[in-house]
Amino acid sequence: MHSAAEGPELVADPARRTGRTLLAGGVAQSYVDVADPRHLHFEYVRRMAAVVDLAAPPGAPVDALHLGGGALTLPRYVGATRPGSAQLVVERDPAVVDLVRRELPAPPPGVRVDVADARAAVQAAPAQAYDLVLADVYRAARMPGHVATVEFAAEVARVLRPDGILLVNVTDLPPLVFTRARVATLRAEFADVCLLADRRMLRGRRYGNLVLAAARRPGRLPVGRLATRAARDPVPGQVLHGAALDEFVGGARPGTDAALGVG
Repeated sequence: MHSAAEGPELVADPARRTGRTLLAGGVAQSYVDVADPRHLHFEYVRRMAAVVDLAAPPGAPVDALHLGGGALTLPRYVGATRPGSAQLVVERDPAVVDLVRRELPAPPPGVRVDVADARAAVQAAPAQAYDLVLADVYRAARMPGHVATVEFAAEVARVLRPDGILLVNVTDLPPLVFTRARVATLRAEFADVCLLADRRMLRGRRYGNLVLAAARRPGRLPVGRLATRAARDPVPGQVLHGAALDEFVGGARPGTDAALGVG
């Protein structure tokens, strides 16, 4: 174990014997059930997994790029639900990689973990290499500017196949100014975008996580089935798409490298 001041730590879940929470700087970053990779503790991870489940026929392997590794929760889930998948995980903190490798079960076959910067990894990837890109990139509970711009979204679009889907975890607080700008940013590069979140988040009643899904092809996102899954979640969610998402975004403008001082 390490103190939060020294680096990341894994903490046992007192309510679930096989549960482990990865803390980074004292903030819960990932949760893994060491006996059941299909168990997803955090609601936003379940929302991301719902998109993964509906992105391809059940059980079909996919090529996935995970930006932000944490405890490898979603790579483990994809490996369990889509055996044979090829997955690259990019995690910038070597201390997290070392801790997870040392104290948690090995990831499923087909998972490779690289210590690198998320944007640099995307820029280095070949065109149309992935079916899914899953982005959960944070430093000290903030999304770095260089992964929140139109230029970065364009790079992700380049590495996705024509039917590929990008998933982004966004942490925000009322009135969700950051999220509105992220949606506008993705819409500048992707033909189909939706938002999944706890209804209380959308009513401005709590701080938490929202999930954005974006696809290159118009009509690609399974919005109706996602809405059904979100409504049935233990923490009921809602999907915003089309006109409802227009209203949510309002006058928010896309982020650019120039505007966010990326260079």
